Amino acid sequence: MKLVHQINLAFGILLVLVLTVTAISIHFVLLDHFIGAQKDDMHAVGWKMQETLEQEAYQMTEGVSAVNVTPRLLSSSTAAIAAVPIVGVDAIISDNMGNIVSGTLPAASSTSITGVKAFNAVTAVSPLSLTRAATVIDPTLQETANVPSLQNIWEGRDTRFIATVNAIPQGTLTLITPVSKITAIEQALFGRLLIVLGVGGILMFLLSLFITKKLIKPLMRLREELKKVKERRFSEVQLIHAGGEIGVVAHTVYDLAEELDRYNRVQKQFFQNASHELKTPLMSISGYAEGIRDGIFEGESVQKGLDIILSESGRLKNIITEMTLLAKLDSEENIFQTSMVNVQDMLTETIERITPLLVQKGLSLEIVYGEGKQDTMAIAADRDKLLQALLNVVANATRYASQHICIHAGIYQDRVEISIIDDGSGIPEDLLPYLFHRFVKGKGGENGLGLAISRAIVERCGGLIKARNRKEGGAVFTLDFPSAA
Repeated sequence: MKLVHQINLAFGILLVLVLTVTAISIHFVLLDHFIGAQKDDMHAVGWKMQETLEQEAYQMTEGVSAVNVTPRLLSSSTAAIAAVPIVGVDAIISDNMGNIVSGTLPAASSTSITGVKAFNAVTAVSPLSLTRAATVIDPTLQETANVPSLQNIWEGRDTRFIATVNAIPQGTLTLITPVSKITAIEQALFGRLLIVLGVGGILMFLLSLFITKKLIKPLMRLREELKKVKERRFSEVQLIHAGGEIGVVAHTVYDLAEELDRYNRVQKQFFQNASHELKTPLMSISGYAEGIRDGIFEGESVQKGLDIILSESGRLKNIITEMTLLAKLDSEENIFQTSMVNVQDMLTETIERITPLLVQKGLSLEIVYGEGKQDTMAIAADRDKLLQALLNVVANATRYASQHICIHAGIYQDRVEISIIDDGSGIPEDLLPYLFHRFVKGKGGENGLGLAISRAIVERCGGLIKARNRKEGGAVFTLDFPSAA
């Protein structure tokens, strides 16, 4: 199943579950609210009727014989029952024996309403002592008789009615209403709410389809671009514009494709340059060797040819050695023997080794140390390999410097920084981004492997190497390492 269908299905199921739980909760909340409101209204009416009946009973009993009291009380109670202000509520007056003397029990469905919360259910009510009570449905009790019983209503066993009971001089006043009337109102309102929830759910689902399509579409396009990467069509990969994490992944894939494309081109260029660099000395060696063998060169020419053969053989050996070193730096872990290297001692040895070349070219070189103790500058590296990297960079500076070279070393924010500065013509801008690539060399360069080897060594030491041009003229090579002091 596609991801877009999985997301839509998951969201649809979640939406149905949420709406179902919401509808059930609303149903019970509405029913509880209506029952509670009806109960409060009946309590208020019951208290007012009780007060009215008590006042009338007091007035009627003054100066009246006991024989005439009961008929007068019953007459006044009948008038009070007819004046109940709540529609759908019946008032019943019963005597002290529980017999109904005024009013009738309302008819109600024989089917009990189950699952409704009981409000202050009364389990035992005495008409003589009860002043106020309310009985609602108890889910554990089911009334099975179709004919309601006043006693069952008082005791809360009849789940079809809500009732309030008040003691009055005439006996007991019972206000009663069927639960079915309340549930009918609740169900009518609940039906409208279900329609609203249904329409809202449909709109939310349609909106989710749109949003999912909006989110998944970049992923589908990104999958197509990854297929291009798999097929090595790196230059055809396009940047997918998207937001959030998908946009970050898209940028990463695009950058990866660019890097792979560049690496692919560099590899091709590497083999081309390697073939050229190896072919040139081989052709010279082969040409002079054949000339000497065939007797083309005689006398001093033979000696000159032999010198060229030895020179080109040495150059060929250096190229092969450097290519082998680069391959080892890229693939072999045990080629590095890390130890604590004192930067001052290493720079001093570098100057000692490069001095003959400086004298030959008539250049001057100085070392400038930054603030702090010089002997505290130490880095974790392979000393011999790092010395070779420094010699490569300094030798490159001697090739292009006019008169002076300066090496500046110091500690900045817990990092050791070594800068080699020359006063030459600088690095061509078109060459600067590719300066540390293999077989990339400027005017007067040898084989284009020295700086590539230096970068590989510096990076294996956990450092960085950068190159830039100075405004005053000349180039600056900076080697940056974590301080081990």
